[in-house]
Amino acid sequence: MNRLSIILPAKNEGAALAGLLPRLCAARPDAEIIVVDDGSADDTRALCQAAGVTCLSSPYSMGNGAAIKRGARAASGDVLVFMDGDGQHDPADIARLLAKLDEGYDMAVGARDWDSQAGVGRGVANTLYNWLATRMTGHVVADLTSGFRAVRADKFREFLYLLPNGFSYPTTSTMAFFRSAYPVAYVPIKAAQRIGRSHIRPLRDGLRFLLIIFKIATLYSPLKLFAPASVLFFLLGCTNYAWTFVREGRLTNMSALLWSAAVIVFLIGLVSEQITALMYRRDG
Repeated sequence: MNRLSIILPAKNEGAALAGLLPRLCAARPDAEIIVVDDGSADDTRALCQAAGVTCLSSPYSMGNGAAIKRGARAASGDVLVFMDGDGQHDPADIARLLAKLDEGYDMAVGARDWDSQAGVGRGVANTLYNWLATRMTGHVVADLTSGFRAVRADKFREFLYLLPNGFSYPTTSTMAFFRSAYPVAYVPIKAAQRIGRSHIRPLRDGLRFLLIIFKIATLYSPLKLFAPASVLFFLLGCTNYAWTFVREGRLTNMSALLWSAAVIVFLIGLVSEQITALMYRRDG
């Protein structure tokens, strides 16, 4: 029987934890429950003590990903379940995720539908991420950024050094599992409206989430990103040469520059591919 650890990163989520922790304890009385207090200024620690769950407190905020890493290191379970501390995830869905692990999967992710997205903008962005990740991996990615997932602890800890301290740990861990040929399953869920205020700021985090798109490619197979860019530069160089040859009968510096860029970008892609392969290398 695998021991279960449930990890909840929380920053000023006392209003949600007050109702969530008793439900979680009732639904999974056999589980180790760890709340990682990411520098909260509310009553998170008192709520954890009252509910009888472990609370790991940080003296200051280190980020959602950092909280996940701290919880994963401290957990004693063979299976880890990650949930948001804002009340969006239903403890009853944990059993459905664990059932997928029993079928032989190493990660099971709760996939939100459109109605569960936090606004149209977030829904469109997540749809774009899912489409790109599906194209990169060749597997259907139903929800790349979902923070509700169950994983085998030994497999997840292999990639702790890759995880960022910010909000994109779900993207990184999902792509790492696909890259390492660890099977991933998706379980449809309904996410409730969060309790309290979101810590994501559109202006501050917009660029960071845009960079996730490039991170998806570089985490899985950089050459799939660099090779098309190289081909584009090469074709632009050929087009420019044809245009100037017809009009002026000569080869211009711009064509040579575009062809040089094509070679450089392709070589950078090759080097990046080798570096990525080393990142996922596991000796012994």
